[in-house]
Amino acid sequence: MRHDTHFVDFITKKAGAPLVRMINLVKIDPNPRQARSELGNIDELMASIKSKGVLEPIIVRPRASRYEIIAGERRFIASKNIGLEELPCIEMNVNDNEAMEISLIENLQRKDLDVFEEADGLKALMTTYGFSHAQISEKIGKGRSTITEIINISRIPLSVRKICQSASIDKNRSLLIEISKLETEAEMKIVAEDIKERGLKREDTRDLTKFFKGKETEKKKPKYYVFNYSPKDDRSYSIRIEFKKETVSRQEIVRVIEDLLAKLKMRV
Repeated sequence: MRHDTHFVDFITKKAGAPLVRMINLVKIDPNPRQARSELGNIDELMASIKSKGVLEPIIVRPRASRYEIIAGERRFIASKNIGLEELPCIEMNVNDNEAMEISLIENLQRKDLDVFEEADGLKALMTTYGFSHAQISEKIGKGRSTITEIINISRIPLSVRKICQSASIDKNRSLLIEISKLETEAEMKIVAEDIKERGLKREDTRDLTKFFKGKETEKKKPKYYVFNYSPKDDRSYSIRIEFKKETVSRQEIVRVIEDLLAKLKMRV
């Protein structure tokens, strides 16, 4: 449940020595500008708090007679769910921009953000607060080239993101990076649909994106079909067969594999 040492230096530099106190949960309000779209499963966090208590204070700022969460909403919700009355809080007097900046950096240090949340958060640090890629790299603790690749993913529009999520492509950052390299939403949709329907790997996707980027005239999909197979219970191998035509039946795939197997047996 504990964070790494991530944003402590940032907080100290931003606001000096913050005030730490116990605050009643009924006086604390969620952050209306929460950077995360979902809080995820907090059962494990609730069990940890029930067993060991809140090991790290949440960060709040005073709002009239109440307090608004800057960072730590999952801890707040988990504590509320198990019936705690008070929470250890770090109280900071910061304006809206500073509060959002701290919240973004805190959230981006977590391990359970999805790729799109991370990409949009990094883009916000750059566009809203003027951070360079090098500065973000230093704050977040990731390589500069990685930061650039993730920020590029924020280019993917909502319609394409939905395709990616429906096919679990959003779990594969390397495929999303290839999709984000395309210029138009239409091209991104074509590639995302191809990945979904044909099970393309990164090498296949790279070939497809290179095709689009290299054409100046009307773009058409390459006339080939790729069959990929990776057993779920054994990651030691995978099979890739590329056909020199656009559509292939299941029977054709079986015949090719049987033919290959027969030739391999002859060589033994």
